[in-house]
Amino acid sequence: MAKINVGILCGGKSAEHEVSLQSAQNIYDAIDREKYVPVLVGIDKSGRWMFDPGGPEQCIGNPRDPKNICLRPGRAAALTPESAGRLSGVFQDDGADPGGGVIQDFPRLDVIFPILHGPFGEDGTVQGLLKLANIPFVGSGVLGSAAGMDKDVMKRLLRDAGVPIGKFLVIRNNGETVPGFAAAASELGLPVFVKPANMGSSVGVSKAGTEEQYRAALEEAFRFDTKVIVEENIPGREIECSVLGNENPAASVPGEIRAVKDFYSYDAKYVDPDGAALEIPAKLPPETTRHIQSLAVKTFQVLECRGLSRVDFFLKEDGRVLVNEINTMPGFTKISMYPKLWEASGIGYTELIDRLIQLAIEQFNSEKNLATSYR
Repeated sequence: MAKINVGILCGGKSAEHEVSLQSAQNIYDAIDREKYVPVLVGIDKSGRWMFDPGGPEQCIGNPRDPKNICLRPGRAAALTPESAGRLSGVFQDDGADPGGGVIQDFPRLDVIFPILHGPFGEDGTVQGLLKLANIPFVGSGVLGSAAGMDKDVMKRLLRDAGVPIGKFLVIRNNGETVPGFAAAASELGLPVFVKPANMGSSVGVSKAGTEEQYRAALEEAFRFDTKVIVEENIPGREIECSVLGNENPAASVPGEIRAVKDFYSYDAKYVDPDGAALEIPAKLPPETTRHIQSLAVKTFQVLECRGLSRVDFFLKEDGRVLVNEINTMPGFTKISMYPKLWEASGIGYTELIDRLIQLAIEQFNSEKNLATSYR
């Protein structure tokens, strides 16, 4: 059987660019070479697509250094709706290539693993492009990706579906009167967490207990989005659960995160291996474990997700479980919770990648014969 060319799409116009590169490096290293041919495709911070046939050693600089990992310049590439999965060369009008068309050594991609985190990658934008290009891809489609990315929309959909969540406020950067510190404190209590609505990995997230901290937190969050979420502080344990599947998803064993610092920051997740203590599986009563797994699957289904997601929870002291958020393309670094939770559930890293690719192909095949016209 011919091997499947898997495009590992990484980088992106996002504050989580470096996380994506770490994830891509790990997937490239671990993918089953008996079944798949990995092809690394990078997107730089300006949105330019690049390809280098040399693999990660040519594309990714400082691959083992989370603080300095970077995407090296490569040959400009594009994936277009008429390309049937084949990358095309893109050339400046400098006479370097008089043909200016498809280069033969640009590979045809049979399926794409868009290991992109945050805006312009995890929010439905790239997923829409891949659908137009008529190529299978790992993860949720346009709707699930967009709904999962926007914390405001996500929380409203979950609330309406009866999924328990914490209290929150939404602030838009549109010139309207912003709820002041006193109003936020009255509604949510103190301290509060201030977050960009469309961002992940704790980028732009601040904890505020004073008016000065609140103003600084809003300023920081508005650096990354035009809409900000202010959430109540929920004392309790931080629990995470991974989900895998399409129409009939399954949940992993839950794991617990105990942040060494004030909260589970970007550095604790991806840079500092000692930034948080992870307990996998979490020490929970069996009924609580089952409840968390059930809520993880329900959250995944309510938001129309596919392939994979990680659902984050708060377990309160009184035993109540609240959904904090979902990540529709969670990190795949060596210290990332998503693969660690599945490893503890009996699915190793390489097998997990295989299952995700097969789920992508399965989802594509289930949709390809749908009618696109009335007659």
